[in-house]
Amino acid sequence: MKKYIGRQTVKFANPPSVLAAASVVGPKEGEGPLCDFFDVVSPDVLFGMESWEMAESEMVRRTAALAVQKAGLHMEDIRYMLAGDLLSHNSGSNFGMRSFGRPFFGLYGACSAMGKGLGLGAMLVDGGYAEYVLASASSHFCGAEKTFRFPLELGTQRPPTAGWTVTGCGTVVLAAQGNGPYITAATTGVIVDMGITDANNMGAAMAPAAVDVLINHFKDLNVGPSHYDAIITGDLGFIGRDLLLALMDDAGYDLHKNLGDCGMLIYDRAGQDVHAGGSGCGCSAAVFAGYLLDRMKKREINRLLFVPTGALHSVATVQQGETMPAIAHAVVIENK
Repeated sequence: MKKYIGRQTVKFANPPSVLAAASVVGPKEGEGPLCDFFDVVSPDVLFGMESWEMAESEMVRRTAALAVQKAGLHMEDIRYMLAGDLLSHNSGSNFGMRSFGRPFFGLYGACSAMGKGLGLGAMLVDGGYAEYVLASASSHFCGAEKTFRFPLELGTQRPPTAGWTVTGCGTVVLAAQGNGPYITAATTGVIVDMGITDANNMGAAMAPAAVDVLINHFKDLNVGPSHYDAIITGDLGFIGRDLLLALMDDAGYDLHKNLGDCGMLIYDRAGQDVHAGGSGCGCSAAVFAGYLLDRMKKREINRLLFVPTGALHSVATVQQGETMPAIAHAVVIENK
């Protein structure tokens, strides 16, 4: 039976259930407005490890183990693990998941990794290839700064357009059977490049990718923005969110009533000095696994369109003067 619809969308015949989720964050995230929704707030940004990279891997390991425990399962029950991060060669996820001994797909989609993992994980479950799938994404402020910008020791001044990479991880267990909420559809994004070259303004690079996937999602499913209780993008931040609204207005879609952004939700902009807001794979992952799923369980949101966004540049491409391509993936999560 054909399950794909339109240009880019899959509608699941047997929607996978979100069986459980876990979120682990660092101390700065624990000082923000969503602190009560995270499972673990570590007082130690190193998570007891000796490097930023190993700290992220330890965060990944802890979050995965906690999600499986909350699902009432054992690691042996998980058929596939999917995870992504920002570090070189996906090392945060690779080293974090290495002790579990489960079939593993390392994913790279920059900050869109959680949307990518949820979409692919749902396809695996709906397709009958797995009963239980784990999807995870993570980032670490110190590791990301070291990799993409400047070592913290330099004290480099950050421009107002820069986001603050979230130290956090979100992990979800998807199941063929469960009480929901359910992943009912997913729209895979295409790479969009509008010629942005400023690596400190990722919101401007990612907003057009979000526009593209949203418009194609609405067309494929023949719905509009009002079909959803909430449309939550990944980490466009304040600048990218405003640009998205303007571009969608130009395209004839009004998102002003129900659009939110994880990068705007996770920090107190006035009190935490995060400039343009939160960013990083762990931003949308931790907010989804904690805050958004909590609101769905309380029936405050019954139909969510979750749209993580990612800038696909690398250290080398930025240094070579290349532009910043971007991508976004849209995932529908619904209560029955």
